[in-house]
Amino acid sequence: MKLYSISFQSIRRRKSRTAFLIIGLLIAVASFVTLYIVSYNVNKSVAENLDEFGANMIITPKNDGLNLNYGEISITGLTIENENLKQNDISKIKSIKNKDNLSIIAPKLFNRVTIKFENVSTEKNVIAAGINFQDEIRLKKWWKVYGKLPEKSNEILIGSNIAKKLNIILNQKVNLNNKEFIITGLLNETGSQDDELIFIDLKTAQDLFNKKDELSLIEIAARCYDCPIEEIVRQTSAKLPDAKVTAIKQSIESKMAAMHSFEHFSFGISTVILVISLLVVFTNVNASVNERTKEIGIFMAVGFRRLHIIKIILLEVLVSSFVAGLLGFFMGVVAAKIITPLLSMNTNPNIDYNYSLLFISVGMAILAGLLSSIFPALRAARLDPTVAFRSL
Repeated sequence: MKLYSISFQSIRRRKSRTAFLIIGLLIAVASFVTLYIVSYNVNKSVAENLDEFGANMIITPKNDGLNLNYGEISITGLTIENENLKQNDISKIKSIKNKDNLSIIAPKLFNRVTIKFENVSTEKNVIAAGINFQDEIRLKKWWKVYGKLPEKSNEILIGSNIAKKLNIILNQKVNLNNKEFIITGLLNETGSQDDELIFIDLKTAQDLFNKKDELSLIEIAARCYDCPIEEIVRQTSAKLPDAKVTAIKQSIESKMAAMHSFEHFSFGISTVILVISLLVVFTNVNASVNERTKEIGIFMAVGFRRLHIIKIILLEVLVSSFVAGLLGFFMGVVAAKIITPLLSMNTNPNIDYNYSLLFISVGMAILAGLLSSIFPALRAARLDPTVAFRSL
């Protein structure tokens, strides 16, 4: 009789114990697969959403700083801009190798404007920012607007402090540099420099300031879930040699820390479940050896060697582990598809997983099963057949 025939017959005779062994490993594999897929997809979803909560890269024109002593008076903060940013720089940024890591590109143009109100002779000088409103609202999801975002070229958004100082109301008409605009939105207080600005459509601002195609700075939100931010900075700098590309590392590192903390938690839970499963398999196989003392004694009495006994027991565990690995993988995928939408920031996430995880799951189940059954198998091989025969 072949050794594998003995193993399969033993599996069929001990259905309940085999089922218990499979369930123990199945739970471990399914938990691992579930936590792995959930962790990956939740981290990806959260990272993509966090990447849109503020910029983590800023591009500004290069400038030379000057510190002068003129007439024994120290003059600091003088700068000479070497080259302004241009509109076509955005196309250059989008052409870098890691362009897929760029989530939002938000260009800006700042300039001083004179604001006048209808039937009022007084004028005020304020700072206006030309922006692409759709990109800006994606970049700054904390913005709350009373009214609506500007949609036409003659519509503007007013920062909260400017609105308070000038007693501005919604739908009021104003003149900026002698051009008429209508205020369609008032920005709620943000606690940032945005409260002191007037926001205009970027193309309109370039025409209004006579700065065609010019930009003051470009803010970028890069997807930083394991993205090479230093490499993105290097590639962008190569495309824009006359610009200064700066990564806001504090923002990046805080996001990455949040992502990896969930990964570590998932890994810890998986490890605990795997250890428990190893103990379940060990207990199961050890009990099986105790029950089969007579059977093992007969095998050894008729000429089976110790290696044959070990192979019979390990083959039984190997088959059970293989089945547990397959079932555990598919159960884990199903569970992940149920759990991921509940934990992610996306109500309809795209669940990504690789079928290479199937081979990992089966391999993990087989390895765990064999490691847990080595000691009981060795103990069975060392069994004295005379001891076994006494119980007959």
